[in-house]
Amino acid sequence: MTFYQELQLNQAGSKKLLKESETLKEKLYHMWVYLVKIAVTMAFCFFFVSIFSTLFGNENSIVGVVVLLCLMVFRNADLGIHTGQSTMLLALFFVIMTVCPHLANQFSPVLGMLLNIAALAVLILFGCHNPFMFNQSTLVLGYLLLYGYDVTGKSYQMRLVGMALGAALTCFVFYRNHKNRTYKRNLKDLIQEFDITSSRTKWQICQILCVPIVLCIAELCNMPRAMWAGIAAMSVILPFMEDMHYRVRKRIVGNIAGVICFTVLYFLLPSSIYAYIGILGGIGVGFSAQYGWQAVFNTFGALAIAAETYGLRGAVSLRVIQNVFGVVFALAFCVIFYWFMSKKKESEVTVHAE
Repeated sequence: MTFYQELQLNQAGSKKLLKESETLKEKLYHMWVYLVKIAVTMAFCFFFVSIFSTLFGNENSIVGVVVLLCLMVFRNADLGIHTGQSTMLLALFFVIMTVCPHLANQFSPVLGMLLNIAALAVLILFGCHNPFMFNQSTLVLGYLLLYGYDVTGKSYQMRLVGMALGAALTCFVFYRNHKNRTYKRNLKDLIQEFDITSSRTKWQICQILCVPIVLCIAELCNMPRAMWAGIAAMSVILPFMEDMHYRVRKRIVGNIAGVICFTVLYFLLPSSIYAYIGILGGIGVGFSAQYGWQAVFNTFGALAIAAETYGLRGAVSLRVIQNVFGVVFALAFCVIFYWFMSKKKESEVTVHAE
């Protein structure tokens, strides 16, 4: 494996190489490559988001984050269908992420929920056909980030331009990297494979319905940062209940641990470098291959931003409440939904038998 190829490995792949190293020299080499990868990735991310902030305004730095997520994911991940059709779908996803979150913020929580359901239906049914590729962690997360950091007036006009540029970049990279691949399925097959009895479709429906409902309830209760609850719900909704239970536990524990660590750093470090705690969290995520640790370090960036607006106590309270509410509601929603579907199937079997 070349140096460049090793740089392309994810955290799990790099840690596997470290674990399987037979000599100290080999282990030190793999550790060095791993550290270089983390440093290069962080530098690139910082540079990329900074460019978007400079071009489109600091209030649109989140656009840089969303575009960067899409670029990093879809340069390798696909949608499982013909490359040309996938590229057109990606362009459509960018249109949805640009327009629908902004419109939903203009409506009442209930009407906004209905629009969010319609928007997420397109993103998830056509962009997340394979749940184990975790495309929802890019598309739905991007949608929720843009929803939570909405802008108006001139800033929104600049957001339109920034998202258009991001769509062009993402589609170009995606098509270039996937054009030589052969796919046996197309858009029509995705529609035909929709099956309410399958684990995949039930998972998709839970994502489509649960995440907007969580947002709506949080907003009706006048809870700031409602997107945190939506993101928490999205991240734990998986096709199998055993996996959901695992993620719910890890999300709650990881979030509380992250809050404690952030609070300690907040009091130990001088106020002049509070903003860098978020960068420290990004580095921690880079070293984390397990979901629980990722939940810990993801908390740093969120709290670093929220503490400026709500103060430490307010930000910490919001983070814990929103995350616990999001994951517990998602688990309860999916348990009830799966139970209802199983009862419906039993009824249909009984009717056919008679």
